[in-house]
Amino acid sequence: MAEDSSNGIKTFWAELPKADEDFLGAIRDWKNVQIAIDEEVIWLKGFTDEQAASSEIQQLPNFILYELRDGLLFRKNALVPSKKMRTALLWTPIDKALKLTFPISNNNFFGIEEKIETKLKPSEEEQPAMALLCTISEIKEAIITTPKFKLEKLDWIVINDKALFLGTPLLSFPGKTFWLKDDHLLPTGFDFEFENLSSLLQRKYNANQDQWLLWNENGTVLPINKEDFRKLSVSSFRLTEKSKEWM
Repeated sequence: MAEDSSNGIKTFWAELPKADEDFLGAIRDWKNVQIAIDEEVIWLKGFTDEQAASSEIQQLPNFILYELRDGLLFRKNALVPSKKMRTALLWTPIDKALKLTFPISNNNFFGIEEKIETKLKPSEEEQPAMALLCTISEIKEAIITTPKFKLEKLDWIVINDKALFLGTPLLSFPGKTFWLKDDHLLPTGFDFEFENLSSLLQRKYNANQDQWLLWNENGTVLPINKEDFRKLSVSSFRLTEKSKEWM
């Protein structure tokens, strides 16, 4: 029997070239969605109204979304159907059918051989800052005069000529702030372009949860071993400053 939307509930289908399968990693966690393969085309169905209108869907390349009406597939806002509903397809939940793979790109993933295509976008949701990246030469005078009780709540690490402070409350130093999502340190005001990318990246590149992944707005990332952080104190700062000859 043909599926229809006569009861007022929209039914969405979609198609994507099989060659672009890797891009579906962005929606792999949408467990309500099912996929089927028909020669060189991947078919998908089961989207909710919110998913059908989401940015994750809109930014998938070569992705065509249809509304199913009386066994016919209509493109968005189309009055004439594009094709008939496909039959005899073998459907599988998307999270079980797809492997965790990512398309190749030129973005730098420092310290890791694989390279992934990841983009950040401005976010309207405010998140509390959990880390602060400062240029050491700009804060060395201020940190020496900061009360001990404010320092001892923070961990820190040196990255070239900068210091990364982790913890709360953060110091009121000039620098760049980050918020924590899973084990990602994302620039405040930014989030991943695709909603489900955070957990996928963690599973692929930080399965042991022993690293912080420090991101830039341009999609580059620096993995930092958690065990390399140390407690912040005036003495540890002075010793590090001396060893790097920043005096």
